[in-house]
Amino acid sequence: MEGALNNKEPKKVKLDQIDQRILHDLQADGRITNVKLAENAGISAPPCLRRVRALEDDGFILGYHAEIDPTRLDFKEMFFALVGLSSQAQSVLQGFEDQVAAWPEVRECHMIRGGGDFLLKIVARDKEQRDALTMKLTAAENVIKVTTLETIRTSKHQPGVPIDISRGGS
Repeated sequence: MEGALNNKEPKKVKLDQIDQRILHDLQADGRITNVKLAENAGISAPPCLRRVRALEDDGFILGYHAEIDPTRLDFKEMFFALVGLSSQAQSVLQGFEDQVAAWPEVRECHMIRGGGDFLLKIVARDKEQRDALTMKLTAAENVIKVTTLETIRTSKHQPGVPIDISRGGS
């Protein structure tokens, strides 16, 4: 559902300290109750719900999701792939993005500057699947170089962005 709540162009809205607190708390716990969210923000529940809806409508909140432990679903490998393409023509870039969008194991796809064209975050069930995905990527249309970076451990995983609740304003 990520990104599904809002397809409109975001408005230029100045966030106050209450909005910042709401965003901070929702980012930390998307299942927080509106009552608890309102209590943390120092307002009552009805205006809190209106503010949440306004933050959704204005494009600050893109969606809600559950964070799943990949190992519980037997995804034991995570790696990154730095991909170089044969051309930076828009049709080639878009074609690559469209292709990897269809691969469920590719969890993130970032167009980058310096050292390659794309950086992908990929999950695999085991080393064999990781190697097969690497070969599939290497064989993809217009791909001329793939450098994989195997993850040994993750010491920090914090989705979202830092939200300073000590002051309002954006």
